[in-house]
Amino acid sequence: MASTRLDFALKPSNCFSTKLPPNPSKSRVFIVRCSALRSSDAASAGLLERPWDVANARLVLEDGSIWKAKSFGASGTQVGEVVFNTSLTGYQEILTDPSYAGQFVLMTNPHIGNTGINFDDEESRECFLAGLVIRSLSINTSNWRCTEELAKYLAERNIMGIYDVDTRAITRRLRQDGSLIGVLSTEGTKTDEELLEMSRSWDIVGVDLISGVSCKEPYEWVDKTKSDWEFNSNGGHEKNYRVIVYDFGVKHNILRRLASYGCKITVVPSTWPASETLKMKPDGVLFSNGPGDPSAVPYAVETVKEILGKAPVFGICMGHQLLGQALGGKTFKMKFGHHGGNHPVRNNRNGRVEISAQNHNYAVDPATLPEGVEVTHVNLNDGTCAGLTYPALNVMSLQYHPEASPGPHDSDCVFRDFVELMKSVKQQHA
Repeated sequence: MASTRLDFALKPSNCFSTKLPPNPSKSRVFIVRCSALRSSDAASAGLLERPWDVANARLVLEDGSIWKAKSFGASGTQVGEVVFNTSLTGYQEILTDPSYAGQFVLMTNPHIGNTGINFDDEESRECFLAGLVIRSLSINTSNWRCTEELAKYLAERNIMGIYDVDTRAITRRLRQDGSLIGVLSTEGTKTDEELLEMSRSWDIVGVDLISGVSCKEPYEWVDKTKSDWEFNSNGGHEKNYRVIVYDFGVKHNILRRLASYGCKITVVPSTWPASETLKMKPDGVLFSNGPGDPSAVPYAVETVKEILGKAPVFGICMGHQLLGQALGGKTFKMKFGHHGGNHPVRNNRNGRVEISAQNHNYAVDPATLPEGVEVTHVNLNDGTCAGLTYPALNVMSLQYHPEASPGPHDSDCVFRDFVELMKSVKQQHA
């Protein structure tokens, strides 16, 4: 085996000093010989494997930029819309939020995975997002509730993830250019040009993503917020109100908060006929959060129209947008959307500023809404509509997540407002 020998002469008395020894003639000299294998010989000897991970994945964006990274979770090739989330905690709730279907979620918080995974914090039955992009993957976990590591969790659910990528630079690009379509790939056989073509030939606008995340059959929901996590001692009500929840991608903690406020809940699929809902004589109807473009699901808009005025309604996120369209308004795609747990919102009715959890790429244009519809909440970052009410038809809605798991909980009182609305309408018809 060929090698290259390198000889070094070291004098112990002065190898770490700039001063000469008092008697240089008596100094001893040591010869250190090092051998280095040539790369071709190392390959044949099977010694090229490194004890650390190397870049083995690419994120190719439709603007032509290519980002080398290391993969974790599942392998393969996946296309999706890249959005950034500014939350500092709660990555498991983000992973299981159905509203992220079709999207790569880039976490701006650099260190992810340190608390591991536990199965009490799931927000839906599975992960619906297209992939996860992070700066630093924690090499260990430190949390008493942890039951599994993040990488294993994603691999079991066939979700791709990448790390050791410059998430700060990508976020700046998304803020400047808007949300971009990207392709994640661990397949070395695919060229950069092929991946770029994939990103430019796919679009999330106009795609019905709701049908892929909704339940298939109606079911009853009874779980409340556990006592260990209950933060609102004024939430309970003796009187149960029957609420039908349209599952456009509903989060479990929305259902838990409703149950904690005394509601008896039936969850129905996104395509459930309005006539069947009205036959159940609900005290109220909630239209849930969900992924994608509200204009891509006209059947859901028609369902909302048929229920308006026949029962009190509450819309959250996608439900808010569908209500806006059903009332005659229009929605539009935002530049890069709102994704995070730290968005300030002003309640126009009392002037209170709430810190909110948000996850949406579309918004309602208030200028297109009919007379009588009131904008109740405004996002203070960009002035977009964050809440509506229409007293004539007993309508209320929020563009963000009042359940806000894992937090903040500034807007939780809106569930009480919905209960009070149902109570008021019921008394009027008594």
